[in-house]
Amino acid sequence: MSVFTPVNRSELEDFLTAFDLGRLLDYQGIEGGSENSNFFVATSRGEYVLTLIERGPVQALDFFIQLLAELHESCLPVPYAIENRNGQCLQQLNGRPALLQPRLPGKHLNAPNPSDCQAVGTALAQLHQASSQSRLERRSDRGLDWLSEQGALLAAELETGELRSQLERTVSCINQWRQQPPALPRAIVHADLFRDNVMFDGHHLSGIIDFYNAHSGITLYDVAIACNDWCVNSQCQLDPARTRALLAGYAALRPFNPAELDAWPEMLRIAALRFWLSRQHAATQHQDQPGVLVKDPAHFQRIFAQHRQVSIGLPLAL
Repeated sequence: MSVFTPVNRSELEDFLTAFDLGRLLDYQGIEGGSENSNFFVATSRGEYVLTLIERGPVQALDFFIQLLAELHESCLPVPYAIENRNGQCLQQLNGRPALLQPRLPGKHLNAPNPSDCQAVGTALAQLHQASSQSRLERRSDRGLDWLSEQGALLAAELETGELRSQLERTVSCINQWRQQPPALPRAIVHADLFRDNVMFDGHHLSGIIDFYNAHSGITLYDVAIACNDWCVNSQCQLDPARTRALLAGYAALRPFNPAELDAWPEMLRIAALRFWLSRQHAATQHQDQPGVLVKDPAHFQRIFAQHRQVSIGLPLAL
């Protein structure tokens, strides 16, 4: 269970008095998160998710609140911040910024099939279609500058060999992109579309959650992040059927262009490196903290290594 900031029942009851949501029936910490503290909250009037924000600048929270409101208005299956009786969305609880959102129906999938992956690709394309029209802007705190700095430090710790050489080449590409950003389609990207951030109600994709890494960025990066989780097999390789299904679902709404085709192998490596690095950081920071789920950074190290050669390309419109 990942609860960095505990909340007891009386604290939660006091918190809920600002809302018109009835009396507290039950609550529990949510397993699986690695950055924020999340709780399921059941009241006499419904079910909700309480999030205590543990990382990132407080001033960025207005971006997340407005983004989710815009996506909700575009009929995407996303949560949105509930206002209290005074019309305020952002609260404070136990010294942390706090948001209360409706709990979406469905559950996470541990073993997605190609049909599920196609639905994820379609939903991601819909998200990019909607967010590309937004006037909101946010720079990621784990963007190219962070990847360059942390990637170079990690490379220096590795023994000389193929993995270190591959990492150094990827950092070199990142530095080239920092100097001359690639001409690739952009929108507001989710940047964390893992299986534990998508809900399915039967065969229907019923929710996309956890937008706290969202930022203005390259849409292909979002596609690579999704493929690196939804489409990898037990050997940390891309499963052809699932990968092609996710890419086809996306391309049916937002066709890929030749520049994206050229950038695809490097983008897969950069997306894998991002979570190799962030999981390594979390493992170091929270390894002795009880009640915190620490995800294995070696998983994304293996995915990164498997992307040495990328055989599954993007589908291009004829």
